[in-house]
Amino acid sequence: MTRYRCALVSALLALITLATFAAPPAARAADAPRVLLIATGGTISNRNGGRLTAQELAQAIPALGRYARAETEQFTNVASSEVTLAQWLQLARHINEVCQRDPGLAGIVVTSGTDTLEELAYYLDLTVRDARPVVVVGSMRNPSTLGYEGAANLLEGFRVAADPASRNKGVLVVLNDEINSAREVTKTDALRLETFQSRGYGLLGVVDPDRVVYYRDVVKRHTAKSEFDLAGVAALPRVDILLVYQGAPGDLVKAAVDGGAKGIVIGAAGAGAIAPDQVAGLQYAASKGVVVVVATRTGSGRIAAEQMPPPEAAAPAGGAASASEEGRRWNVVAAEDLTPLKARILLMLALTRTTDRAEIQRMFTEY
Repeated sequence: MTRYRCALVSALLALITLATFAAPPAARAADAPRVLLIATGGTISNRNGGRLTAQELAQAIPALGRYARAETEQFTNVASSEVTLAQWLQLARHINEVCQRDPGLAGIVVTSGTDTLEELAYYLDLTVRDARPVVVVGSMRNPSTLGYEGAANLLEGFRVAADPASRNKGVLVVLNDEINSAREVTKTDALRLETFQSRGYGLLGVVDPDRVVYYRDVVKRHTAKSEFDLAGVAALPRVDILLVYQGAPGDLVKAAVDGGAKGIVIGAAGAGAIAPDQVAGLQYAASKGVVVVVATRTGSGRIAAEQMPPPEAAAPAGGAASASEEGRRWNVVAAEDLTPLKARILLMLALTRTTDRAEIQRMFTEY
């Protein structure tokens, strides 16, 4: 009899353990958090024979109901490189409108193609003015490929968006079980699943089977604390990116200005070196009131914000100009640690508010 009692106790303990750990806390809640999926397209939906819709993406996620009550919207369904800046404006406005009219919504998941995912995520980081999490998700493999990871990434995106700990952390990028800050993350490999990395800064957190875990916070201004209001913005100003390389000509800077650029981002060598022939182009840009931001092309590191000499100051006699020294004479703003891609987005938004160099430098320091 004792043997049967021990077996019965063991079975009951096993059932209790299974009930406790097999389902996450949201599965045991009477009402799982509501999370809105806004699909824009990209590889995650690019099935052979036709793209998956937002509803189809949500329906393909196993056990989603344990974590969130999914609502879906189809914003667009194209490759990320085909999304226009006008659509960026529409998307940010729409997300802000949804947040304003639906205080009960826990968070939002946005799908994107991975090629420009980091750009969209940082743009939303600066323009969504709400503390609730916006999570950008994509996949490296399409739904018709063996090893498609899109459903897993989406499930993790929903879990992060539904988690109260994700509030006030800005826009988040979730792929491959990892959570990165939209400001810091970049695509580092053309094919590998672990392509999205924050390099020296590291992960914000991870999505593990039992729970979402955060290891650090974001200290730069973003989302709810952002000053960028798109309400009266009809179009984002043109900002071009030009690279510094051996023998880089200055006429490309002039061509960008003549083509209508209101701002230019220079992907400088090292800590801000600019090719000698580009100096005349910078002077021309300054004479036309075009703001030039200097970022490093290295992918990491910081170009310090220093007091700029006036744009009419004389050019150096020879050799490469340094953005932290001589190059600052031509109405140049330091990008701090932002990559050229991210610097372009911040400059576009800054130019919707001001053309004052000192004010724009403040923004690059704070954001």
